[in-house]
Amino acid sequence: MNNIEAINVKKTFKIRNAKTSNKGDASAPKFYALDGVNLNIQAGEFFVILGPSGCGKSTFLDLIGGLTEPDEGEILIDGKPVEGPGLDRAIVFQQPALFPWRTALNNVSFLLEAKKVEKNSREEIARKYLSLVGLTGFEDRFPYELSGGMKQRVAIARALAINPEILLMDEPFAALDAQTREVMQIDLLKIRDQTQKTVLFITHSIDEAVFLADRVAVMTARPGVIKTIIDIPIPRKSRLSNDVRITREFIETRHKLWELLKEEVVKAQKYSKSSIEDCTPADSRSIKKAPVLSIPLDTRSE
Repeated sequence: MNNIEAINVKKTFKIRNAKTSNKGDASAPKFYALDGVNLNIQAGEFFVILGPSGCGKSTFLDLIGGLTEPDEGEILIDGKPVEGPGLDRAIVFQQPALFPWRTALNNVSFLLEAKKVEKNSREEIARKYLSLVGLTGFEDRFPYELSGGMKQRVAIARALAINPEILLMDEPFAALDAQTREVMQIDLLKIRDQTQKTVLFITHSIDEAVFLADRVAVMTARPGVIKTIIDIPIPRKSRLSNDVRITREFIETRHKLWELLKEEVVKAQKYSKSSIEDCTPADSRSIKKAPVLSIPLDTRSE
C-alpha cells in the first residue's frame, strides 16, 4: 500500500527581496503558494496534476517528497505523516541532473552506493533499469555523449533503481522535443505497467495529462487549490496500441480539461503582471522553517 493523502495543505514563502523584509521579520510579506489542498491518491494510480504556471504544482510535489514542510495541514503516506525525504519516494526533476564525470551506469548506481549495496549487486540493478528504459548498450557513455531524451531516461532509471513505492515526476519531459516527448510518454506507461508504481506527475500539457493519467487534478491559479478532479475514460491498453490522440474520447476529455483550465490561465497571467503583495490573502500567517538539505559534493567515482 502507498496511498497519498493531503489534508488542508497550505504553504507560504517569505518575499526575500521585498524592501520591507528583514531577516527574521515575522511581519515580512508572504507569497502564498498553496491555500488548502485536499487530495487522495490511490496506490498504483497514475495521477497527474495540471495547472497554470506558478500555481504551486511543484511546491506540492516537493511537500510529498519531504523536501519542505507545509505551514498548515499534513501530508500522509499510508496514514503516516511525511517527515522528510525517504527511500519510499523518488523524484525525477525537469532536468536530469546527472553527474557529468559518471557514466550512465554509475549515475544509476549512485543512490545504491549511498545505501551501501555491494558493487556487483548495484551494477546488476543499474543494468536492469537501464535496460528497462531502453538504454542497453549505453551503460558506459558519459552524459555529454547522450541526447536529451537519453539523459532523462538515465534519470528515470536512477529513480527506479532504489525500488521506491512512489515515483514523483516534475515535468520530466518539458525540455524534450515533441517527437522524443511522445516516445518517452509511451515508454513511461510501459514502465509503470511493469513496475506497478504509484506515480504523481506534474505537467502544463493537457495532451500529456490525458495520455498518461488515470485521473487528472486541475489546480487553480495561485494560491493553488484543487479545482476539480476528473477520471480519464481511456483504457490504458488502448493508449499503447492505437493512435489514441485522434479518438473522440481523447478529444472530448482534452476539451473538458481546457474549459476547466483556461480561466485559471487567464488569472495567472493577470497575477504575473501585478505585485505579489496584491495577490496575498489578508490573513497572512507566519511559516515554519523548512529543513535545510545538504548534498555531498565529493561524489566522484574512484
